[in-house]
Amino acid sequence: MKVADFRRIALSLEGAVEGSHMGASDFRVGGRIFATLASQDQGYGSLKFTPEQKAEFVAELPEVFLPISGGWGRMGMTHIRLAQASGDVLAGALRAAWALRVEKNTNTKKRKRSPKRN
Repeated sequence: MKVADFRRIALSLEGAVEGSHMGASDFRVGGRIFATLASQDQGYGSLKFTPEQKAEFVAELPEVFLPISGGWGRMGMTHIRLAQASGDVLAGALRAAWALRVEKNTNTKKRKRSPKRN
């Protein structure tokens, strides 16, 4: 897969839009990032998973998924090696990151609408 494939698939997800974060393309739903092309020059896309999802993707396909270290990695950010990813794997990973972001956006909205209890 190539950067253009990553972009095309990311933007095909409902409500996804392309933006920019620190000079790199990112993909958002509900105003929040679920994927970036911050490391495209190294042949990577980046996906925002939970730490548990990150571990599962890396364990299942270590030749395709690479854990990101440091603070971003602790939050679940994971590289996908675009040249090694099939279309199905890339689409599934982007869909998983997108679905997680949609779920978090929904949960945040519910918490904001809940009345405070004394």
